[in-house]
Amino acid sequence: QVQLVESGGGLVQAGGSLRLSCTASLRAFSNYHMAWFRQAPGKEREFVTAHKWSGGSTYYADYADSVKGRFTISRDNAKNTVYLQMNSLKPEDTAVYYCAAKFGIYSTSYYSYSYWGQGTQVTVSS
Repeated sequence: QVQLVESGGGLVQAGGSLRLSCTASLRAFSNYHMAWFRQAPGKEREFVTAHKWSGGSTYYADYADSVKGRFTISRDNAKNTVYLQMNSLKPEDTAVYYCAAKFGIYSTSYYSYSYWGQGTQVTVSS
């Protein structure tokens, strides 16, 4: 059974930073697109960022416009872990953040991702 386990959420003041981690029990983790989504109360789950596998050892980072320049996604294939470094946090970043994994055709649509973590709460106070 595949498991994705997130950690690193919490409460931070506006302008602060947090680093989220997600460790996946995936075989061939390096061949998966790994993404972060978030969902605020009353809102639909939205794409934040993804680490897209393009074959071999080539990866590309993809970001939603709302987080570009503030968030950075990275991965450590030896640890089956993907990270989300969040800087210059804003109150509107408050949400439950989910790690997700997908094999095959890359997509930023949440419904196309096969595996999900349980979510970790990020709260940014003003």
